[in-house]
Amino acid sequence: MKKLLKKTLELLLPIVLGGFILYWIYKDFDFAEAGEVLRYGTDWGWMSLSLLFGIMAQVFRGWRWRQTLEPLGAFPKRSDCVSAVFVSYAASLVIPRVGEVSRCGVLARYDGVSFAKSLGTVVTERLIDTLTILLITAVTVLLQMPVFVTFLQQTGTKIPSLLHLLTSVWFYIVLFCFIGVLMLLYALRKTLFFYETVKGFVLNIWEGVMSLRNVRDTPLFVFYTLAIWVCYFLHFYFTFYCFVFTAHLDVLAALVMFVGGTFAVIVPTPNGAGPWHFAVISMMMLYGVNATDAAIFALIVHGVQTFLVVVLGVYGLIALPIVNRKRG
Repeated sequence: MKKLLKKTLELLLPIVLGGFILYWIYKDFDFAEAGEVLRYGTDWGWMSLSLLFGIMAQVFRGWRWRQTLEPLGAFPKRSDCVSAVFVSYAASLVIPRVGEVSRCGVLARYDGVSFAKSLGTVVTERLIDTLTILLITAVTVLLQMPVFVTFLQQTGTKIPSLLHLLTSVWFYIVLFCFIGVLMLLYALRKTLFFYETVKGFVLNIWEGVMSLRNVRDTPLFVFYTLAIWVCYFLHFYFTFYCFVFTAHLDVLAALVMFVGGTFAVIVPTPNGAGPWHFAVISMMMLYGVNATDAAIFALIVHGVQTFLVVVLGVYGLIALPIVNRKRG
């Protein structure tokens, strides 16, 4: 009973956290206005281009993943790696952060790749991606330092008055996001402790982590990494041109919001729902977009991009057994 309650809480808390933040952001929002913008005020040509780059980001991730598996003697189909990535993103909508595990399970089932070793390569990928986004963040902060300082001040992260701090709704949103991240880290620690009790599992993970040293074509790996993040950025940036009220924003503004949104999705909510909206809306307002338009932008863009994740996940689930039917 205790174990069931714990599992239930682990599933519900991310949803509750995201729902709480969305409630505070949209509690006085006119959803009918957003519906009008979605039907008549959205340029679907630009949105389609944005979605194309969203797909390509995941395709490049699948190709890069296969490259890190090769030094381990694993040569899964390219299409299986891409489909596994599609499925992993969709799975994370249901249970945040479960995608990394699910895609390893997909390759174990369809290509016979060691689950532990492939999990190690995923850890390596995450380390590389972390370094990449930190580099992007450093450059962006240097270029737009005043904007970040203003953002921190307005969200209650840097306020000289303790009373003002404790009465700021935005401060509590940041606080709950921070608590959510701590809960995620605690859950990961417990998970890793469990895996350490399984003989040989940690060694296999380590072998997967170290596979990066023996990647056959380093320039290609670097290209894939750059392509992934360029596609992620364009996936976000081109949505600015979908709406009249954001079309004037430049690349630097997009970089600031992209960085803010990327860190926001670390909070364990489904597809970053809530924290991502909070970060993008707050930063967009710093560039002169009014609160209503910023909220409409975040709601539509996040909704459409989440729908894309679902569609690609369904495609992956359908494609995997078809492509591998001869194995059955």
